[in-house]
Amino acid sequence: MKKLHQVRLTRHAPSDEARHFTPCALCVTPAPMNAKTPYDPAADGWTDFVWHEDGFPALVGPFWQKTVEGRRLHGLLVEEKHSNIHGIVHGGMISTFLDQTLGYTVWEAADRGPNVTVQLNVHFISGAKQGDFLVAEGEVMRVTRSIVFVRGRLTAGDRLIAHADGVWKRLGVS
Repeated sequence: MKKLHQVRLTRHAPSDEARHFTPCALCVTPAPMNAKTPYDPAADGWTDFVWHEDGFPALVGPFWQKTVEGRRLHGLLVEEKHSNIHGIVHGGMISTFLDQTLGYTVWEAADRGPNVTVQLNVHFISGAKQGDFLVAEGEVMRVTRSIVFVRGRLTAGDRLIAHADGVWKRLGVS
């Protein structure tokens, strides 16, 4: 009989990057939800946000937006269609949402000009499930003539779901 190796998992303190972002007390933690009363983003001051009228973003939404204390936030109320076979939000959905949010952050920082993702690194920290309201926020780290460096995070209430960093190319600029 083969002997199995035991692995001891230890919990580490959050990284400096995870600590850098401070939750917005006014908007990141929605009112407690239960099965009878689903969270209503509109009642909490969120408005519809449409990246595109059609195409891929229209398939994976609906998305929400809110500006608090000068910070642009994007939201997503998790539906069944966003979940994987295990009942948690699919990693592709999390990556898509962060890609859209960071791309929008770049668009605002780069004179609202067209841009495309060159690289996106997503680190999955915790899971989210149907009924959770996810909030994404981006932060520009550096803007050059043709490249923008950005990072962001995704939360559900006070729980960090994922953080990401990436590089975007400004189109039409050499």
